[in-house]
Amino acid sequence: MKYRLVLFDVDSTLINQEVIDLLAAKTPYADKVASITSRAMAGEIDFDKALQERVALLTGLPESSLSDVITDISFSQGAERLLVSLRESQYFVGVVSGGFTNVLSTLFADFHLDFMRANTLEIKEGRLTGRTTGQVINREGKAQALRDFALQHGVSLDECVAVGDGSNDLEMIRLAGLGISYRGKPVLNSVADVVIIEPGLDQVLRYL
Repeated sequence: MKYRLVLFDVDSTLINQEVIDLLAAKTPYADKVASITSRAMAGEIDFDKALQERVALLTGLPESSLSDVITDISFSQGAERLLVSLRESQYFVGVVSGGFTNVLSTLFADFHLDFMRANTLEIKEGRLTGRTTGQVINREGKAQALRDFALQHGVSLDECVAVGDGSNDLEMIRLAGLGISYRGKPVLNSVADVVIIEPGLDQVLRYL
C-alpha cells in the first residue's frame, strides 16, 4: 500500500456546508459572514483576520446553537462511504478544519477518527463570547496538523494524502505525498496533484 494516512478538510469537502455560515444564519449577519467566508476560501483575504471578524459576529449565540446546526449539515456525496472504506482498509483517517471542535466532535463521533484538529469557540455562561481559544487553525496550522498526525503514527509525508477545497488547504496539499482538490477553488487546483470536479468524494478511492 503506497498511502497509509488520509487527512481531510471538513467544510465544503467532507460536508456540503460551511459551519460558520450555518451559525451565522442564526444571527442578523448571515450575508456578511457568508461573503467573508467565500472571499477567505478563495484566498482573497487573510484567513486569521476573516475568522476573527466572523466569530465576533456570533457573539451572544446560545451554546445550544452548536448542537442545533448539526441537523443542518449534510455529508458530501460519497463521503460516508469513503470514510468507512478507508477504515476497513486500515488507513489512518483524520480531519483538520478551520471550523470548530464544538460541532465536529459530535458530527464525527460515530466514525472513530484517528485525528481531529479544529478551532474552538469560547463559551462563557452558556453563550458564545465572539472569540476562539487556543491556536488558530489556518493554512500553516493545517500543514502542521498533517505533520503531527503523520508523526504520531510513524507515517512519512510521502505516504500521506490530503484532501481539501480552499486556499487554507494549500500548504497541506503541497506537503502530502498526494494532494487532492475536491471541487476546489482555482488557487488550490493549481497546486493539487489531483483535481476532482464532479460530485462524489468517494472518487478519492481510485487514486489510492
